[in-house]
Amino acid sequence: MVVEVQIAELTMNPLETRLFGNILPSPLILASGPRSYAAEGIQAAYEAGAGAVVTKTLRLHPANNPTPHIVTPLRSRDLRNTLFNSEQWSDITWEEWVRKELPDLSGHPGALIASIGHTAEEAAAITKDVALTGVVDIIECVAYSGDALASMVRTVRENTELPILAKLTFGWGDRLMEIAEQALEAGANGFTAIDSIGPTLQIDIETGMPTHGGKGGRAWMSGAAIRPIAIALVADLASRFQVPVVGTGGVFAASDVVEMTMVGASAVGACTAPMLKDLDWFRSTAHGVATWLADHGKSSLDEIRGVALTILADTDQQLELDFRFEPIQCTLCNQCVVVCAYDARALQGSNPKSIELEMEVDRERCRNCGLCVSVCRPNALTIANWP
Repeated sequence: MVVEVQIAELTMNPLETRLFGNILPSPLILASGPRSYAAEGIQAAYEAGAGAVVTKTLRLHPANNPTPHIVTPLRSRDLRNTLFNSEQWSDITWEEWVRKELPDLSGHPGALIASIGHTAEEAAAITKDVALTGVVDIIECVAYSGDALASMVRTVRENTELPILAKLTFGWGDRLMEIAEQALEAGANGFTAIDSIGPTLQIDIETGMPTHGGKGGRAWMSGAAIRPIAIALVADLASRFQVPVVGTGGVFAASDVVEMTMVGASAVGACTAPMLKDLDWFRSTAHGVATWLADHGKSSLDEIRGVALTILADTDQQLELDFRFEPIQCTLCNQCVVVCAYDARALQGSNPKSIELEMEVDRERCRNCGLCVSVCRPNALTIANWP
């Protein structure tokens, strides 16, 4: 009971989110993955503060996963908060989901999203029974092939009136927007973007062996490394289609949730973060988002939803950057000088955080790339005319 009160207090006002008419106590959704393996895991996510949960993907035959099938990067300094996985769909039969796992979630808070894959034939066999359980609020269609998505969505639509999210994959490349439009025409009501990306390969240099048991050692990457890709695609989808988008991919911090919302996400999914940080991640992240809103004078996420879309330019910006240097902030780490590929920058002085420090810039050599500013952790070097 104490946990329920804490969740209500945390998510009640500023974080309340609507998704296809469903009221979510938080915009944070547990995306399809290991933690939504069955009713037990899903219920735990709700109790931890998740506003919605997506089941593991239901297919005609349960998965028989290779081993090992989830690993962290061997050189984690290169890919912090990232996972590689060759995991498949649910290892519980879809019949068991319909008979027990879904009914066990009756009375759940927020929304329950059933993930169904990966073909129209499978959707035809599974969808109606899943919908008839009466506990599922939304169907998420997952296809391994972009060409299969529209037909799968069409089949799901023929078997239920529930809202449909079409899950999109970065690997569909230049055709992604075309595939998204086809999914909407087939009956989808919105999108989940994006799925993990790949294939990837990681080798243990001590043994020469791949770190995954999947075919050819190949795996799929999720986590922080893919967030900038997800942000870009969510922005494109929100701008082009004006339908709900569940922004998923690399979300770890409250600031990531804010960023996803600013590019138009209606809700925010996460899989890797609650795996690496535990389910308490939902509560702490929601608290962080609520704090950010309060600190910025915002009463709800709706006040910032899509605000970045009006700023994004369709053409390249070209201007001479107005660099500003605050010597009292400078720690003399010299990174701004080291990273300048054009040898345009020099730092004069020997005492850190001293007004005697001077920054010199050769404007003829400088290409206005901005890297020097982005590596300045003490914020001694800034740009006055961007953003």
